[in-house]
Amino acid sequence: MAARGSCRDFSDAPVSSEILETLCAVALSAPTKSDLQQRDIILLHDPAKRTRLAELVGGQAWVAQAPMLAVFCGNNRRQRLLHEAANVPFANDHLDAFFNAACDAAIALGAFTAAADAFGVGTCPISAVRNEARAVADLLDLPDHVFPFAGLAIGYPAHAPQIAKRLPLGVTVHTDHYNEANLHEDVAAYDADRAANQPYGNQRFPEIFGKSDPYTWSEDKVRQYSQPERANFGAYIRSIGFKLD
Repeated sequence: MAARGSCRDFSDAPVSSEILETLCAVALSAPTKSDLQQRDIILLHDPAKRTRLAELVGGQAWVAQAPMLAVFCGNNRRQRLLHEAANVPFANDHLDAFFNAACDAAIALGAFTAAADAFGVGTCPISAVRNEARAVADLLDLPDHVFPFAGLAIGYPAHAPQIAKRLPLGVTVHTDHYNEANLHEDVAAYDADRAANQPYGNQRFPEIFGKSDPYTWSEDKVRQYSQPERANFGAYIRSIGFKLD
């Protein structure tokens, strides 16, 4: 599992319906908050819908070329419908309702990618479905209280995906209490190692920041979040009925 990498270059070989069904079953067997099961998977078999989804996530060519695309959704609607049927008030109409559904979708996504690796199937999550959440929801006919959490490109890798180096455990694993005493030193060492062994092919926003040498992971992330991303997502979530108090 530690050897997995995101796959953005797929062969033309299709992933069978039987394997896709098994992967969905494994993903939806993953842990879920209080057994509420507030996550769904939409598989896009329609080529026109796959093409449209690729356009909505920024026209990334590798997305359009994936043999299969899926969208993982948070689903708090089903719970509310059960309350309506039972004529029992839904008493948790606040931030946690959205948060639980989002977490359930994230857990299912992780389980799907792990199961796909076991089948030799490559995957790459696509958070950019939230860039145009309303348009993605319209494409998939999502009702209120169901929202796109992430897309997933699925297919057999054309070549072995690269394993991305991660931050050292000294930064991300803590004992007894949160500790960031050596954060900047540890990140600097990680930056140097990654720049030497896994350099970025492109630099973000050179028209604003110029070109850096070396160009490091931390600089890339600072540049990324120096510009607004999906600032309207909260408004979309409220528009489909969630209260985020």
